[in-house]
Amino acid sequence: MKRSILACLAVLLTWIVVVTVINRVLRLSLPNYTAAEQTLQFTLGMKWARLLMAIVTSVAAGVLTSWVSRSSRWAPLIVGSVVLAMFVPLHIAIWSKFPVWYHLTFLLTIIPAVLVGALLPRLGNKDVNEVYRASRQSFIGGHQKSRQPLPPPGS
Repeated sequence: MKRSILACLAVLLTWIVVVTVINRVLRLSLPNYTAAEQTLQFTLGMKWARLLMAIVTSVAAGVLTSWVSRSSRWAPLIVGSVVLAMFVPLHIAIWSKFPVWYHLTFLLTIIPAVLVGALLPRLGNKDVNEVYRASRQSFIGGHQKSRQPLPPPGS
């Protein structure tokens, strides 16, 4: 339980750091982004870049949550819910400055992106295990002994 709480706090802090870094990259790479940020008058490309930034950051949060809190199935959902709860009031406050599709895309992808991110390490481990088994079999003798099926009970 304590590990799950610490994981959630660490992930939220990491979420803030990652989104800040990506936002700085956007400022440096997109012309007029910094000026648009002041007035929230983003071009369509800037809006999509911001949505992509949120999705990438949320997936990264899910990966980190799963890595730190391996045994907790609830930690990714809690992290996604907390991030969503942090942004709902902000999006309500700026609702008139962005199109509805932008708000809905942003808000409705946070939890799924965190959950997908939380699944990635587990899927990766599955692939590693399959590779390990295959390499182990080839190392042991290059072939697998054929096993005869067990006879049915009572024969």
